[in-house]
Amino acid sequence: MRFLGNIEAKTDAKGRVFLPATFRKEMMCGEKVTLVLRKDVFQPCLVLYPEQVWNERMDIMKRRLSLWNPRHQLIFRQFVSGVEEISLDGNGRFLIPRRYLEMAGIKSTIKFIGMGDTIEIWSGENTEKPFMEPEEFGRALEEVMGMDDPDTIAGMAGSPRQ
Repeated sequence: MRFLGNIEAKTDAKGRVFLPATFRKEMMCGEKVTLVLRKDVFQPCLVLYPEQVWNERMDIMKRRLSLWNPRHQLIFRQFVSGVEEISLDGNGRFLIPRRYLEMAGIKSTIKFIGMGDTIEIWSGENTEKPFMEPEEFGRALEEVMGMDDPDTIAGMAGSPRQ
């Protein structure tokens, strides 16, 4: 699954929202779509995990944490206790529980942001400005990706390397 782009939407008075069709299509395999919702660990947004992706993350976490380490138990407990299993109705809608709307500061306007194998849900007000200024983003990307492979950098930037 590859969720890409961002799509604006609105919740109704009960907190229901349509999962964008482009993201729904990416998940559909003829069976019921089950998602896991949790507050992001670092940002004021929510994260939707397709069930398969959530299970893979849980497997990784279980391999890295020791059942016999009290701190590891606390980490795992905190991570999994703040989740909600989400199902889409026949129209492709789901309910965002009120406590999650409050955690993310969502009033009614939201933005779905595809993050590869997960989907973030942001308050529309929190995405009005860029997450990083263009210059800062360029420096950070250069730092993370390095300048070792000129072909990769040129291909990502969309222009030949100077």
